[in-house]
Amino acid sequence: MVQQTDHFNAFRALALQVTCHAVNQASDRQAARLLMRNSISRLEQQIAASIAFIGLDCRLIVLPEYFLTGFPMGDSLAGWAEKACLEMNGAEYEALAKIAQKHQIFLAGNAYELDPNFVGLYFQTSFVIDPSGSVVLRYRRLNSLFAPTPHDVWDKYLDCYGLEGVFPVAKTAIGNLAALASEEILYPEVARCLAMRGAEIFLHSTSEVYGQTLAPKDAAKITRAVENMAYVVSANTAGIVNIPIPIASADGGSKIIDYRGIILAQTATGESMAAFAEIDLVALRRDRRRPGLNNLLSRQRFELYAQSYSQSQFYPANTMLEKEVDRKHFIQTQQITIERLAKLGII
Repeated sequence: MVQQTDHFNAFRALALQVTCHAVNQASDRQAARLLMRNSISRLEQQIAASIAFIGLDCRLIVLPEYFLTGFPMGDSLAGWAEKACLEMNGAEYEALAKIAQKHQIFLAGNAYELDPNFVGLYFQTSFVIDPSGSVVLRYRRLNSLFAPTPHDVWDKYLDCYGLEGVFPVAKTAIGNLAALASEEILYPEVARCLAMRGAEIFLHSTSEVYGQTLAPKDAAKITRAVENMAYVVSANTAGIVNIPIPIASADGGSKIIDYRGIILAQTATGESMAAFAEIDLVALRRDRRRPGLNNLLSRQRFELYAQSYSQSQFYPANTMLEKEVDRKHFIQTQQITIERLAKLGII
């Protein structure tokens, strides 16, 4: 956890909804890097303009899922790693750090990232850069159907980073920050493990379908906020271009939800800075310390559930620890898991 000395009791946060310019059709790594640099240049202008409109007390900006690259669509693991994945101390992080420094903001986002400890793999990483330009949080997505996760190399990942590195929470001047990636909003255990470590604001970078009906992810955003008494800042893409899927398939609905489950701000479709709202840390902390029926966090009895979790195995760990795999591995592993659970009479 990262400690800072200057603290804010309240500030504004922005879920910045921007178009993702995918790199799938880039011919090589150099061409992909040029597209990423162009995206960062656009972001710099959009962030500056948004702060000028919202106000200098806009201290936190959350960007959508894989905002620099899009997602692998037919690319091999090795091909995507070479073309689209960032290095942990690479030029893209340096450029984003300069934006955070210039505007004195906490800048959160999500990218595919290489890790020298795991050659041949990549992880989908949610990150936070603080106003000094330092990466103060690096969370690797734990649940993904078609990408490697720490769980797939579980034993070695724990050796490298420990359990606190699996569920990181950054204690910062604007509160205790934690990240959830995309559909992980549907997995209550991830948010709960972060709340156990003090998370007050969930930074949710996503790329999802948006519509007028209440979708599962939107219901989950409210639920995660209420059950953990935490803010959720959810930034969606404003469509994905340069890829075969229709542009607006993942477009709209960025929002900020408070610790009571109240939607404070949201936007419709298209590029937008409309999803901004005040984060009131004093009110949040006051409610977390107030006895009564609504203090759900203090009423948790985790010992009731621990044995059931420890005795259950659904999706297996370490399936990518000892061997190279192709993309068929992911769906095959899921199929095997479903068959085993059916034989056990669980499903």
